Amino acid sequence: QVRLVESGGGLVQPGGSLRLSCAVSRSLFTFAAMGWYRQVPGNQRDMVARITTAGVTKYDDSVAGRFTISGDYRNNTVYLHMHSLKPEDTAVYYCNADSVSRNYWGRGTLVTVSA
Repeated sequence: QVRLVESGGGLVQPGGSLRLSCAVSRSLFTFAAMGWYRQVPGNQRDMVARITTAGVTKYDDSVAGRFTISGDYRNNTVYLHMHSLKPEDTAVYYCNADSVSRNYWGRGTLVTVSA
């Protein structure tokens, strides 16, 4: 069974930074891509950032230039470095692993940006 465990969420002031981590139970090379999504209660889950095995990244326009996704392939961990956080970044952030044949999700970690 593939397991994804997010961590690093919490309360941060506007303009602050956080680093989210996603620990994956198997090699990142076995997935076509890894990604971070976020969801506000009552809304759909939207992609924030994605990275392929080749290192190609994509970002939602709302976070481009402020967030960076990276993968530690040695330790099977994916990170989301978040800077210049805004109140509208508040959401539950989910880690996603795409194996093409199946998608896997973590349970989420809450990020709250508030003064």
